[in-house]
Amino acid sequence: MTITSLLSDRIGFGTAPLGNMFRAIPDEEAAATVEAAWDQGIRYFDTAPFYGAGLSEERLGAALAGKDRDQYVLSTKVGRVILDELETGSRDLGEKGGLFEHGNPNKMVHEWTADATERSIEGSLKRLGVDRLDIVWVHDIAQDFHGDLWLQKFEEARTGAFRVLSRLRDEGVIKAWGLGVNRTEPVELTLALDEPQPDGFLLAGRYSLLDHDHALQRLLPMAAEQGVDMVVGGPYSSGILAGGTHFEYQDAPPEIIEKVRRIKDIADRHGVSIKAAALQFALAHPVAAAAIPGATKPSRIAEDLSALNENVPADFWAALRKAGLVSPQAPLPGNA
Repeated sequence: MTITSLLSDRIGFGTAPLGNMFRAIPDEEAAATVEAAWDQGIRYFDTAPFYGAGLSEERLGAALAGKDRDQYVLSTKVGRVILDELETGSRDLGEKGGLFEHGNPNKMVHEWTADATERSIEGSLKRLGVDRLDIVWVHDIAQDFHGDLWLQKFEEARTGAFRVLSRLRDEGVIKAWGLGVNRTEPVELTLALDEPQPDGFLLAGRYSLLDHDHALQRLLPMAAEQGVDMVVGGPYSSGILAGGTHFEYQDAPPEIIEKVRRIKDIADRHGVSIKAAALQFALAHPVAAAAIPGATKPSRIAEDLSALNENVPADFWAALRKAGLVSPQAPLPGNA
């Protein structure tokens, strides 16, 4: 089953912020944000055990508890098993250091074996309070977490998580599976395997207005050829394209701030919001099934939907192209 056929809308809700990413948010604010998403028609919700050591799943499950399970699509991820035992030292999260320092204090086991995959799914079902998952992504088997050891983690997932998820899909337990990563190489490697193939992939931060050249070179042509769909995570590049200060989950460097300023100058001249430009650009590629911006405030949901539906003139895209701010190979909205 393709990811596109599972998702009825082009926009979903990425719930990493509900795991207290960057800041601690009150439970009631998290619940109100999910409720606002539901009230405004969002029916695809993505989460992960990693987000706050289970906190995002717990909050999402509580917020969706009264909803008809048949009315929404739910995805989570495998690769982290949350233990009852509490963490006593600092977490080793590679480049993502203090990302969820305000999340649950539980220990996490980082493992992609068959057994860990089964345990991860069991834990997610319990925290979410549901009896089934629609999509399961294999989380973070990439360089940003593992450096030079990432190929070892990939092999662990290939012989463990990939095979478990393929079996669960064949048995009808889940509807689809794929990779959820912040780098293109693991997906390219997976698509080149002569093994059961994923149905799609969740690519965070690598297909955005600020960073898309690499994905266009190899990954997206391979995905298009094989009919594999992409869910775009982080369409606002960790917030810098939505008025924030983060890029790649850290303070944005000067060169990124300058690039955003140049995009915003062109957007302002054409009366375009930068959020609309970011969201519509990410969805313009034929492989893109949906984008899942995150939010921690109810008002952000309306902003995202407004950005999705905003009228962006072709002259704006032409100006971005002329300024060298988007790749010549990047499909643009409305074939601009």
